[in-house]
Amino acid sequence: MGSPQPDQQLAITTARTVLGTLIQAGIRDLVISPGSRSAPLAYAAAEAEHAGLLKFHVRIDERSAAFMALGLAQSSRTPVAVAATSGTAIGQMLPAVMEANHTATPLLVLSADRPDELHGTGASQSTKQKTIFSDHVRLALNVPAGQQAETCLGQALLALQGDAHLPGGPVQLNLQFRDPLTPSDNESISNPYWESLTPGTWPLARAEQQAAPAPATKSLPQRRTVVVAGHDAGPQAQEFAHQLGLPLFAEPSSNARFSDHAITHYRPLISVGIEHIERVVLFGRPTLSRPVARLMADPSIASAIWQPAPVAWYEAGRRREMPIGNWQELQEFAGRAPAGWLAAWQELDAQALELRTDIDRNTSINGLLVAEAIWEHQPEVLLLGSSNIVRDFDLAARPSDGIAVHANRGLAGIDGTISTALGLAVGSQRRTVAVMGDITFAHDASSLSWTPGEKKPELDVVVYNDGGGAIFSTLEHGAVADSGRYANAVERLFSTPQDFDIQSLAKAYGWEYERADSKEELGSLLGHRGGAALRLIEVCASRDHLRADNQSLNEKIGQLSWPGQ
Repeated sequence: MGSPQPDQQLAITTARTVLGTLIQAGIRDLVISPGSRSAPLAYAAAEAEHAGLLKFHVRIDERSAAFMALGLAQSSRTPVAVAATSGTAIGQMLPAVMEANHTATPLLVLSADRPDELHGTGASQSTKQKTIFSDHVRLALNVPAGQQAETCLGQALLALQGDAHLPGGPVQLNLQFRDPLTPSDNESISNPYWESLTPGTWPLARAEQQAAPAPATKSLPQRRTVVVAGHDAGPQAQEFAHQLGLPLFAEPSSNARFSDHAITHYRPLISVGIEHIERVVLFGRPTLSRPVARLMADPSIASAIWQPAPVAWYEAGRRREMPIGNWQELQEFAGRAPAGWLAAWQELDAQALELRTDIDRNTSINGLLVAEAIWEHQPEVLLLGSSNIVRDFDLAARPSDGIAVHANRGLAGIDGTISTALGLAVGSQRRTVAVMGDITFAHDASSLSWTPGEKKPELDVVVYNDGGGAIFSTLEHGAVADSGRYANAVERLFSTPQDFDIQSLAKAYGWEYERADSKEELGSLLGHRGGAALRLIEVCASRDHLRADNQSLNEKIGQLSWPGQ
């Protein structure tokens, strides 16, 4: 093989062009992990930050870096770039890219790479990474070493934004760099390249807030319709329910649960009222509830989904709901609530609350009480871990406004939850609370490491430690465990209890540690934060009675009678 021609453009020059173009497009944050092949991006980032044009965040674990970038992008609603060296470093980003794909989060992966002449030679850290993310990115582009990046950059920015046919989402820009990977000897951090650069504003950040849709202007038929607000439905779901007098079944991360139309205990109440429901209108993505899934799949109930723009979480034609993108047409489909329709659901909700309160009185702490304590505290930004804890909030979070609720519900994984919380806290620059189970915490515990010299965000991580993965006991696996037919296999394979000391981990990573043993203690800790920016709060509990309590509550609520019968 002949020697490659000398580069007409140094790697550092390409890196400056890339970051400079992103800054001009309105991108302000870069999360980067250490590495040699990505060094040109690192030096260019240092120059850009020195010029006041970019903020970079260093994470030593690329998986953590990608999830932190995910949180940053979701809190700022602006694309965030994440960069790393070649090889396994890029593979570590796949879980966050998958989540970004299903949530239409604009995440730009800048994957540093070896030049083509080194591939297939056994060169260190060289692998086939140009299309490593496959269908999980909107676009995968490659910039060969020594070639101009402008065309690919323009395509990447358009794909991040999306269009009328495809929602925005993650994009990979693979940058092949040849040596030298460092600036020339006569260059410094005060590089003149950045002096004439003007920061731009991302198009979606520039757009004005969409005005509240107009109420119905003509008479509508009366129909017993319910509104389901899944993840990321937004306030339009609440507005729609309010305009037509309809009950609202809103997941906590829908950000629509803030009026008395929201039925807190809708999940177990569906079995009580399903025979009375004529139609369903869906906003956002329903992720939490098998009862909701059965409701949406019921062939005797007509259903529609509000879809004024393309979405990332399902493929056209793969769901039974009729897509509607016109507000008036959606109103005509739903109709107005008949007299007493909303009141009946509200009465059932009040009865369910009494039943749940009776069960809660038998313990000093459980997941529902933790959810109540945190929700009543009204954190500005709240991240709910997947698995059982988000379902506790779904049952316990009373309608309330003012909380920006996030959750990684794209694929509902426990991956990167601490990292996502750090990104949300840094991106929002507001006090953030993240709550998760002990297994979710353990999965991402190494992300507690914070880079010295970077400003710490205000973040409380509340760990509900009940000694394992509790959610499986509420599913069919719980019945297998109760039967004893598989000895302790369910406990080992599904609950997977771990032996680790959260207080010691907090000390090791430099976080403040607190412990709460009751709802009141947790509420007091959340209300009196102290001076530490990063704090771990451990709530120790037992899951011994979780399955029985869950079954008892569902059975009691399911036995309620429809009002008037």
